[in-house]
Amino acid sequence: MSKTYRPWNVDQAMLLPPSVRELVLPGHLAHFVRDLVREDLDLSAVLDEYAEERGYPPYHPVMMTGLLLYAYCQGIYSSRRMAQACEQRVDFMAVTALQQPDFRTISDFRRRHLKALGALFAQVLVLCEKAGLVKLGHVALDGTKVRANASKHKAMSYGRMKQREAELAAEVQKWFDQAAVADAAEDAALGRERRGDELPEWVQSKQARLAKMREAMAALEAEAAAEAQTTAHEQARGEPPADDQRGAPPATGTPGASPPEGATKAPPDQAQRNFTDPQSRIMKTPSGFEQAYNAQAAVDAASQVILAEGLTNAGNDKQQIVPMAAAIERNTGRMPKELSADSGYCSDANLAHLEQRGIRGYIATGRQRHGTASATGQGAGDRVRRMSWRLRQGGHRSRYRLRKQTVEPVFGQIKGARGFRQFLLRGLEKVADEWRLICMAHNLLKLAQAS
Repeated sequence: MSKTYRPWNVDQAMLLPPSVRELVLPGHLAHFVRDLVREDLDLSAVLDEYAEERGYPPYHPVMMTGLLLYAYCQGIYSSRRMAQACEQRVDFMAVTALQQPDFRTISDFRRRHLKALGALFAQVLVLCEKAGLVKLGHVALDGTKVRANASKHKAMSYGRMKQREAELAAEVQKWFDQAAVADAAEDAALGRERRGDELPEWVQSKQARLAKMREAMAALEAEAAAEAQTTAHEQARGEPPADDQRGAPPATGTPGASPPEGATKAPPDQAQRNFTDPQSRIMKTPSGFEQAYNAQAAVDAASQVILAEGLTNAGNDKQQIVPMAAAIERNTGRMPKELSADSGYCSDANLAHLEQRGIRGYIATGRQRHGTASATGQGAGDRVRRMSWRLRQGGHRSRYRLRKQTVEPVFGQIKGARGFRQFLLRGLEKVADEWRLICMAHNLLKLAQAS
């Protein structure tokens, strides 16, 4: 007696088209993201870009926004992988209603509306607050280094640029001389009207590299001049010099412009500039030195919702307390009761700023061994010493213990669980908007879990 199986006829046509809501089970994240984008987010900044009546109708911007946000929640950031998922994965089909935009359409949409999409971070945070996820009792602040879309091997120091400039200039001049001799010989042999007198391609490429290197040198010189002027002004006002900011954001100024009076024009030989993404910096990471950006996040201890995000190309975090505290207030309308951060944020000025805003700080004053109070270096100010005493008083029960269990898992979820370890875009402004999208996707997942 043979076994009876369920029918399996791959040629059977579907008698009735299914609803996209039936492609995945009720309560699936695809339904949540699609309906939230359709019903709860204000996408007027995106929709207002489409005023032209002529031409073939584009994909609906709301659908494209839902596709991008859902893909980011799934750890898919490449436009090609998104287009492939629209063809192969039923959860993506439930978001797009079986539409299949190609990868170029997805990429162009993201690039065109990057600023408006990043602005949705504040709207998602408001929804998290309405859901009771934002408590602002304790907030942990930290930064993580994320690789830039550029290789560190495409960076060159100013000293190396000066050396290579002389070498390349001599080499190019030698080839020009050789080309002139060859031109004269060809003119004599072939006549002036016949072809054969163009410069070789290898000469042109060397010229282009020399021009690009000189442009980078001029930019470094302008940054050094502006930095020298800022330092001179601070000293004239009696202010202490700023903390070491290797890899700090480029100072304002026009490359190649004359330096301010009294400023040093030449930057140090070790100053570097990357030819692929000039605004990224060489930064120390757990895996060694990488071309990277410094991504910031302030996280609510009650729910691990990101309250504020930021991005800088400064190598350390000391200058980030003030803008991140302002971002928390701007996004939520109030300040947290407590804020914890590691020793990279510790300075008298930062602690004074927290006191002015009425925030009780828990900031490490130095490297800390497990189970011991953090060390306080010589020359520390009064506020730093008082902070060290506060942490020693709390011991194992100090509120500082909440820092690691609050903000570190968030970076682990972004980098480990959702695989975001390198930016796709280039340039400080675009990368900042990309990081805002990543943080918004994290908050969407927290909101979905609470719903």
